[in-house]
Amino acid sequence: MFATCWALLLSSVLIGVDANPVKKFSLNRRSDGFPYALDDVDKLEEDSLAKFQAYLAKKNTTSHGCTLENAVRRQEWHDLTEPQKKEYISAVLCLQKKPPKANTTQYPGVLNRYDDFVLTHETQAFHLHSTPHLFPAHRLYIWAYEKALREECGYTGYQPYWNWGRTAEDPINSPIFNGNATSMGGNGAKSNYTGIMAMGFKKPYDVIPSDKGGGCVTDGPFANMTVSLGPISPVLPDVPKNPREDGFASNPRCLRRDVNHYASSITRANYTYDLIVNSKTVDKFQQDMLGIPERNDWGVHMGGHYTIGGDPGGDFFSSPGDPLFWFHHGMVDRIWWIWQMQDPENRMNVLPENPPADDFIDLNWTASRVSTWDMNDSIGGNGGEFCYIYV
Repeated sequence: MFATCWALLLSSVLIGVDANPVKKFSLNRRSDGFPYALDDVDKLEEDSLAKFQAYLAKKNTTSHGCTLENAVRRQEWHDLTEPQKKEYISAVLCLQKKPPKANTTQYPGVLNRYDDFVLTHETQAFHLHSTPHLFPAHRLYIWAYEKALREECGYTGYQPYWNWGRTAEDPINSPIFNGNATSMGGNGAKSNYTGIMAMGFKKPYDVIPSDKGGGCVTDGPFANMTVSLGPISPVLPDVPKNPREDGFASNPRCLRRDVNHYASSITRANYTYDLIVNSKTVDKFQQDMLGIPERNDWGVHMGGHYTIGGDPGGDFFSSPGDPLFWFHHGMVDRIWWIWQMQDPENRMNVLPENPPADDFIDLNWTASRVSTWDMNDSIGGNGGEFCYIYV
């Protein structure tokens, strides 16, 4: 009898209520249709919350006191207020002025604290993208970047994400790309490059046609940004070669972009929705996210990256050098969470190829070495350091 009562009390604590029935949790997200109405992926997320809430009610202390109610809320960029956007942009610019932590004798191309994060991706690219690590390692990576913005540059918000479906039809004219003071910068100037090979894929393009950009970004908050590291795998033919073969010397140049509607065409909400509902295993989910070479089909991951293709955004190794990288991978992390919520009892504790129990992620100077399996849950993972949801 005592054990039963204790279990009921613990369940009540975990869901944030007393002896009352469980209250339906709401994201309380902006739903007035400005500037974008909720899409099918947003609605699927809303519809999944009750199932996830029931799952969390059964969890034990591995949540470390984190609940849906007290978790921080990462928001879609377009739902932020103008002051919130300006505060985020200021924090990124601040990070680009802070001294680096990496060894600049070994890595002379690291000019600032922001470059530390670019270098992590360059030096750990295959570790970050190995089959069991793609989702958990990037979850840790984004969290570490968010932590630096908050603790080192006074940012009071959390890392925004970019819902690709909202801008897929006409990305360059969307608020995130339009080049005004509260955008993440505009397109690059028109360049003469002809297109980018789509890494062996053929659908919808084997060569991503060039759009209206490709040159230096000349408007918005990052018009004067200096890119230093790389390139390591350049996608634009006229990017100056790095003085060192490994790409780690200083190679100062402008931020270049080709905001590409051909690439964004594969990121419409229907593609993301189908990815979530049609992937019955985590292996298929990851495979379809990344694209399937056997079918020559792109995935939304590739579409999102090449929507902001250029230098360094299109470089597999150096892509975090474009500040929009973090928005793109925030969306990837969000989609993983929504996929998990479809069947949390069976999906919260699975990873592609089922790595061993002692598998780990080590991002060197960016974040402490952690258990890969402890990255699965944004509610209590990373030893309780993760406590966030997407709204």
